[in-house]
Amino acid sequence: MTVPVRLSEAQTAARQLAHSAPSATFWNLAAKLISIAVTTIFIAACAVNTPKNTQNDSVNGPFAGRISLLVQSEPLQSFAGSFELSGTAEQGELLLYTPLGSTAAQMRWSPGNAQLQNGTAVQAYPSVDAMLERTTGAAVPITALFAWLRGQSISVPGWQADLSRQSEGRINAQRTSPAPTAQLRIVLER
Repeated sequence: MTVPVRLSEAQTAARQLAHSAPSATFWNLAAKLISIAVTTIFIAACAVNTPKNTQNDSVNGPFAGRISLLVQSEPLQSFAGSFELSGTAEQGELLLYTPLGSTAAQMRWSPGNAQLQNGTAVQAYPSVDAMLERTTGAAVPITALFAWLRGQSISVPGWQADLSRQSEGRINAQRTSPAPTAQLRIVLER
């Protein structure tokens, strides 16, 4: 005695496809799909920039790690990813990477000049402070940022930095005024 087996819709559709299509056609289609998938993955892997393996020097930099910035603006602005910061507050470079490792933005500055490169688009600004405020939505104090990364407590109006875990590579800073408030978190690579 045989017991009737009830097939799911997916199993029924798979059986119908297997019986209706010649075997060679099915395998040719499968091979083409796999080829397209492998090619897509290869191209995507080539397009991803990975952050350099930068050794952090607690005094001179360069500095690298993870960064997040949350600006309580309308609409809410946030960024989280990896970064590399080199140079000084007067002349330097900040590379920002997405969580997947591709370059989100490249910022370069020198006295009287700052540039933001996002993909192929390049925008010029009169200063690094103007560039950071325009791109993040909050005035991030670059001079203080370099000091905080070195473990130096520096006072900035409207900002409060928590350096209690700086020796572990963790820095938290909060902007309370002027509005909008902002929360900056950094975890350095060790």
